[in-house]
Amino acid sequence: MSGAPIETPNLPPEEDDDEAMPRVAFTRRSALLGGFFILSFVGFMYFVLPQITGLGETWRRIEHGDPLWLVAAAVFAMASYFGQVWLFRVVFVRDGQQLSWHESYEVTLAGVAASRLFSPAGAGGLALAAWAMRRWGLERRVVATNLFAFLVLLYVVYDLALIIGGFGLYLGVFSGPAPFAITVVPAVFGLIALTGTLLIALVPKDVEVKLQHWSESEGHGFLARLLAKLATVPASFGEGVRLAIRVLRGGERGIFGSLIWWGLSIATLWACFHAFSHDTPPIAVIIVAFYVGMLGNVLPLPGGVGGVEGGMIGAFTAFGVDFGYATVAVLAYRAFSFWLPTIPGALAYLQLRRTVARWRGERRAVTASERPATANI
Repeated sequence: MSGAPIETPNLPPEEDDDEAMPRVAFTRRSALLGGFFILSFVGFMYFVLPQITGLGETWRRIEHGDPLWLVAAAVFAMASYFGQVWLFRVVFVRDGQQLSWHESYEVTLAGVAASRLFSPAGAGGLALAAWAMRRWGLERRVVATNLFAFLVLLYVVYDLALIIGGFGLYLGVFSGPAPFAITVVPAVFGLIALTGTLLIALVPKDVEVKLQHWSESEGHGFLARLLAKLATVPASFGEGVRLAIRVLRGGERGIFGSLIWWGLSIATLWACFHAFSHDTPPIAVIIVAFYVGMLGNVLPLPGGVGGVEGGMIGAFTAFGVDFGYATVAVLAYRAFSFWLPTIPGALAYLQLRRTVARWRGERRAVTASERPATANI
């Protein structure tokens, strides 16, 4: 199925003609500092950390890792992105049309490269996806709503894993150590996040319109206008949550893309533990520590480098996993999950520009074919 729109989208002329990709706000100075930070961190982890007392012996495991398990980790890491591609393709539909698999792959992997290299917390990837979907022909509000729905469907699994895994370990449902701070606290955090997301679905559909009318009435000034503008965020988010719920109720098979993404990401970490020892942590411990460590992505660091590694290693250490063993396994996992997709992501970033140019050419062709009919009316 072709992803090119079949109708001329209702876009302002300046946006329709704007073919430039979104510019990530970074200067030469910030690029140098970011590169220096990443190189320094990698250098510390691979050359300084092994010299710490008691870690050198464990660190040498990395030289003797089981190649079969490491290959399995690499396969799991790359295959996990199929889940994101599938979910993205299900959420973004225009007039019954879906993006092609290849187009969805380009947008998703290009977003990975943008997030990894330029911005924290996935902001670069979201901006790139929004730009691409605008060029595909979706209106700005629809893009925002669908992006929110995509994030809700992706991260509802995250919240549920923290809740089930954290409480399950603490109550003895799953085997493994269960320190309160690393099981119950993350579980409560997941419960609050999930509840808050569902409550946003109750935001009235017309809240933005009501605030807009209120701000335009007599006797209301700057604060009212500001509230009216800010209302677009919860309004779009509420629409996104309701869209996600409709997709879930509709039984779209693509919603399993979220499970594939998270499941194979955890499988990558699990395989890395197996590569360096047969005495691996219980799977419930791996799952909870994985999700706790992922909170490091919200730190203002390029791609969460340093924050995710430190969070995961700290979580495993709190569960009683040997510090050296956890360090080796987590760094191997990050090598596969973070660095391995960056190269195909950069290539997809370049391919996406050509795809957008093709969409633009097809849209212009449709516009040109409709002009004679319009003139005769």
